[in-house]
Amino acid sequence: MKLFITKVVLALIHFRQWLIAQAMFGFLNFLKLFPADGAINFADWLTRKLGPRVKRHRLMLTNLRNAFPEKSEAEIQEIALASWGNMGRLAAEYVFLDRLFDFDYLSKEPGRVEVSGIPIFIDLLENPRPFIVFTAHTGNFELLPVAGAAFGLHVSVLFRPPNNPYVAKRVFDFRSARMGKLVPSHAGSSFALARQLEAGQGVGVLVDQKFRRGLKTKFFGLDAQTNPLLGKLVRQFNCEVYPARCIRLPGNRYRLEIEPKLAMPRDSNGNLDMVATAQLLNDKVESWVREYPEQWLWYHDRWKIKHDVFK
Repeated sequence: MKLFITKVVLALIHFRQWLIAQAMFGFLNFLKLFPADGAINFADWLTRKLGPRVKRHRLMLTNLRNAFPEKSEAEIQEIALASWGNMGRLAAEYVFLDRLFDFDYLSKEPGRVEVSGIPIFIDLLENPRPFIVFTAHTGNFELLPVAGAAFGLHVSVLFRPPNNPYVAKRVFDFRSARMGKLVPSHAGSSFALARQLEAGQGVGVLVDQKFRRGLKTKFFGLDAQTNPLLGKLVRQFNCEVYPARCIRLPGNRYRLEIEPKLAMPRDSNGNLDMVATAQLLNDKVESWVREYPEQWLWYHDRWKIKHDVFK
């Protein structure tokens, strides 16, 4: 009897996940019927309306108040709404990703996408060596590996699959066709990335996610645990590390930036300082977020306070 009940419960869970996935992809397919700009603007408007009604909005506001104690409540609310709009845009842009990236190095006419740091791209392409590019959940971060592939610079991208298996399958298929090799985040992902670096290739990682067993660091002056993976890979392969980000511009345009390589912190013996490295990553991401706070995903539980907010 217990086995039967377990099977029924699991079947209901899978059915619920399937329904959510169908609703999500149905909405995205609906957006395909419209021009890209109209669909993106509509998604922005819709999520600004719906976002404040969901439970995560409370976490978003708490994160913003903790990160920006100097800002007024009106400013906090404005950033929160804009952050929901950013998430709506991200979803809609997913549908039009192939059409959005129109950068042409040889064209004299500006397109929807502009790229800063082209000499770095070219150097990495013409002088193959192991390297790491890191970014954060800011702007449309999905465009960065698309840009790399457009330059012929294919990197192995570490990503966290959605919890919904039906969504995860579709997302993986879509991304892998446009972004090169994808490495799902799980227990063996570090070995997969290490093999790429050992082969003299590049990898891409997001560094602003919560990590339960991470190094103790600060983010916006608050305690946060940071994944040591990037530091471990640098320590093993002594590879170069480049920050990169996407910035939303007015008129549904984008600027992709790859910055010069970072000088990695080392101790008195010349060994990589793991904690200082993790803090360096946080400081870089924080500088990006402070510049464009509305373009970061504030609903993440970066500071592990979700249980306190919702209790």
